[in-house]
Amino acid sequence: MDKQFKIDITKGSSSKLEKTNFDELAFGQVTSDHMFVADYIEGKWQNFRIEPYAPLQVNPANATLHYGQSVFEGLKAYRNEQGEILVFRGDANQKRLNESAKRMCIPEIPKEIFMEGMRCLLEVDREWVPKQAGCSLYLRPFIFAADDYLGIRPSKKYKFMILASPVGKYYAKPVAVKVETRFARAIEGGTGAAKAAGNYAGSLYPALKAQKDGYDQLLWTDGKTHQYIEESGTMNVMFVIDGVLITAPTTTGTILKGITRDSVLTLAHEMGMPVEERFLTVIELEEALNSGKLEEAFGTGTAATVAFIRLINIHGKDYELKEVAPTAFSVRILEALDNIKYGKVEDKYNWIKKY
Repeated sequence: MDKQFKIDITKGSSSKLEKTNFDELAFGQVTSDHMFVADYIEGKWQNFRIEPYAPLQVNPANATLHYGQSVFEGLKAYRNEQGEILVFRGDANQKRLNESAKRMCIPEIPKEIFMEGMRCLLEVDREWVPKQAGCSLYLRPFIFAADDYLGIRPSKKYKFMILASPVGKYYAKPVAVKVETRFARAIEGGTGAAKAAGNYAGSLYPALKAQKDGYDQLLWTDGKTHQYIEESGTMNVMFVIDGVLITAPTTTGTILKGITRDSVLTLAHEMGMPVEERFLTVIELEEALNSGKLEEAFGTGTAATVAFIRLINIHGKDYELKEVAPTAFSVRILEALDNIKYGKVEDKYNWIKKY
């Protein structure tokens, strides 16, 4: 397509900025004033526009409502000390969105639409990027089927949108997790590697059961045997056992290829941290907890960056982890990532794009 495609901009007559308390930002509850929208009609993406954030008019026969043909991404924009807007690894999100789209029979989004749409939205809603320390503007690109048709087939029409939401910390404190050995998040041959809406709907029931029992999230195990740790809630999960960083590989198609996960592994190698990308068994985890060899456990993802784990429940028994020390790997890796995201150190990996 023409890289000089035109984005029409219609600004709202009023703003929610003055009514927003940026010192108390709950994740995902506040949206910025505008949104980017594009339509897929007759085999091509078109009608590129920035318009005021508003509800959509949806036909009751909309294909997504019935068959869940929808994929999404999540990334963040940060404000540095000079007032510049920094977006962390947006190109990786665009690539992963297309991988998800392909799996769900959704047309791919050309890179220039994704990146230029995001740039334009950030330009219009620039003041929504928080100035408060530790805060950011969460960006949510997503695609969904737009056909009004009750038959089961890939839709012929789609919408691509980008929303923006100012956010603070996702988890205010370390979390308690429970090893799930009954329900499965994904199986080989399924859609676990895609960031598809239905994956998250299917995880809600077992997660809610765990929360009622006093746990914040689950440690998902493989769907065949429930012997191997895969993910933690909606995050990749990592363990430090006997000085070695261990995390599940993404080669089975059951685990999302986390961008934060990839960033952590890249920095871990640079720090000289031994890394093993392999499946940790539930038995091995239990033994490491009993022997005291488990030094750290944490989740990685866009929302939290690093979520420290304070307790792990296995087969009904709670194991308390020791408090994370300031010199712990997870603490150092969180600081290293934040320093890059907020522009405090040199970006040696070209992960940051300035706006």
